[in-house]
Amino acid sequence: MKRVLLLLPTTSYRNEAFLAAGKKLDVEIITAADYCHQLAPAWGLDPIMAVHFDRPGEALEVILRSLQHKPDAVLAVDDPGLELAARLNESLSLAANPPETVRRLRDKLAFRQMQKEHGFLCPDFHHLPSAANPAQLLAQLRWPVVVKARRLSGSRGVIRADNAREFLQAVNWVTDIQNKADRDAASLGLVVEDFIEGREYALEGILDRGELSALALFDKPDPLDGPYFEETIYVTPSRLPDLTQEEIHGTVQRACRQAGLITGPVHAEMRVNGEGVWLLEVAARSIGGLCGMALNHALGMTLEELILRSALNQPAALSASREGAGVMMIPIPRRGIYQGVRNLDSASEVTGITGIRITAQPGQIIAPPPEGASYLGFIFSLCATPAEAELALRHAHARLLFDIQPEYKVQESASEH
Repeated sequence: MKRVLLLLPTTSYRNEAFLAAGKKLDVEIITAADYCHQLAPAWGLDPIMAVHFDRPGEALEVILRSLQHKPDAVLAVDDPGLELAARLNESLSLAANPPETVRRLRDKLAFRQMQKEHGFLCPDFHHLPSAANPAQLLAQLRWPVVVKARRLSGSRGVIRADNAREFLQAVNWVTDIQNKADRDAASLGLVVEDFIEGREYALEGILDRGELSALALFDKPDPLDGPYFEETIYVTPSRLPDLTQEEIHGTVQRACRQAGLITGPVHAEMRVNGEGVWLLEVAARSIGGLCGMALNHALGMTLEELILRSALNQPAALSASREGAGVMMIPIPRRGIYQGVRNLDSASEVTGITGIRITAQPGQIIAPPPEGASYLGFIFSLCATPAEAELALRHAHARLLFDIQPEYKVQESASEH
């Protein structure tokens, strides 16, 4: 029996999907989590090693001491465990990406520096150290700009600014977000870069000895022009011309080679305009949230099963479906306390909708980007064409009514009674 060590982050939507894939493949699963094992969900796995993923040096020693048998692979379920997984694979002499490569790609500043050095299309960018006065950067900026936290994923800590006032406000806000979310915030500072015009796309792929196979190219039909860049709909197959799709694939492949990625899943985000393909991110992981479920029909298996098979060198025959598949990350309209949802049955009955998963829990405090790191849930569609899949998602979302209450109720004064 093959043995896999999974690194399970507290906030991942995908822990159960990876565990289910391991069970299907008859793989022995060992787990390490970044929260106390006594608070872990009842997955029936014992013991769960509790380590700090953001302290990979310390966590590496704890896990190596705790392992009774060498695993055949180490996988990070999501972004927080990527560097630790790379270090573990290196220490255990398992095929994997170099830790320095994973570290570089998680850092938005280092990624931009790599792009500039190797001739990729890249916006002008600046590093704003934590101790620096942001006003001193104003003379060098061309509006609009985007202020980014360096290691947060998705749209968290990313704000567009169109003038000096908005820029100074964005720096304060992103600094506060990063300080709360990243242990190393004080030493990181922020990235400030020119805004890139164009539409966004996402490529999902997998590397085998440095060669990139594309699993899907997603269109993002909603414009993402800011100020907070909340993602909503992904639809595949892409409606871009074949030549543009080939350019995207080639650009991501070149970035993987320059960075030193050699194996495992790849999730890349990019903008495309008249000048070409502008990479926003190349991550050594698969797509986040539950979005990978949109690929189940096209792959003939779950994305998590495919990743496990790849890590264990078990060939997989993929389906060749060209139907339109889509997923909507249900946006959070405002900050507040989520209480529930109505019309779920009605939304599920929309033609082409294959499932709706509400992931927010009643009583949970929710917030949209740039602060929030979660969604209300996910809607999935499968139709004859991508256009129909997109329309089904929009129709289903329009039927859902979410109850979101203010965090604090203002008490009525005695004079009002």
